[in-house]
Amino acid sequence: MTERSQNSYTDALETRSPDPESSTLVEMVNLKKYFHLSGGLFSRRQATVKAVDGLSLNIIKGETLGLVGESGCGKTTLGRMLSRLEEPTEGIIRYGGEEITALTGENLKNFRKRVQFIFQDPYSSLNPRMNAGAIVGESLGIHNIAGGKERRMRVIELMEKVGLTEEQTGRYPHEFSGGQRQRIGIARALSVSPDLIIADEPVSALDVSIQAQILNLLSGLQDEFNLTYLFISHDLGVVGHMSDRIGVMYLGKIVESCGRKKLFQNPCHPYTMALLAAVPVPDPGHKKKRLALGGDIPSPFDPPAGCSFHPRCPFRMAICSEVQPELKQRYQGHFAACHLAT
Repeated sequence: MTERSQNSYTDALETRSPDPESSTLVEMVNLKKYFHLSGGLFSRRQATVKAVDGLSLNIIKGETLGLVGESGCGKTTLGRMLSRLEEPTEGIIRYGGEEITALTGENLKNFRKRVQFIFQDPYSSLNPRMNAGAIVGESLGIHNIAGGKERRMRVIELMEKVGLTEEQTGRYPHEFSGGQRQRIGIARALSVSPDLIIADEPVSALDVSIQAQILNLLSGLQDEFNLTYLFISHDLGVVGHMSDRIGVMYLGKIVESCGRKKLFQNPCHPYTMALLAAVPVPDPGHKKKRLALGGDIPSPFDPPAGCSFHPRCPFRMAICSEVQPELKQRYQGHFAACHLAT
């Protein structure tokens, strides 16, 4: 695998561009996504799930931004809003300086060429009635990029880029292994030459022996095609391996964000500390001190007042149950939403 920079977020910006402001590819401001659920056939009461609740985050061109958190924290919903598969309830998304939340018709179609999705399940995301070549080449026809012989040659090239062969273009999804199906999904995402790829748990459904191959493939393709990644995962070990910068998400909010090295060496938020303590170490003799979390995960239907993490936090104070902490810069390039980090 290509060696990743170990610098902080600020250092990474300096190495990628002399002007950090001009290198911002995606800007999300106070983004919210609420789902309103009916209470039942005879009930008028509605419950509201705040999947994403006032989130602000930037993605820098050419970087891999890792987004980590427990299942249900809103990671996938955020990725789907960024790709316009879900419409935000409130907030702004800017892509290359252009607001994309109001795009429709041909403008939306052109935007979707620039942002592609790699899904978690490499089988259900592929059409079982189409062979691999047709799946990879479908977008080339939709966007009028290539047709006929040119499309076929482009499909073969893409298949080879992801480690598959020309002979395999005629096979159907059920004839491939899980890792090979994910390679088809990656080739499909590359087919329209995107700027940003949102990888939603791209290796969680794969065998451990295959995960490293897919991660290495994604890393190599990023260098070759100058791609930007939003890499979503519940596994901080995988995110740390892939990312230049990491955002930690809890109940619809970013609770900590900084460069990878800073996050692993000096976490500010207790939730991040707990996630780091849970990362397995490949040494049976190594004893890791666990950070004990009390209580249960709060319900997204009824999140607690104040800091949403305080019912589980071993360091909670009186203020934590009353005042929601703001996401503030604690050190250079290191942001955290925690009263302890003030």
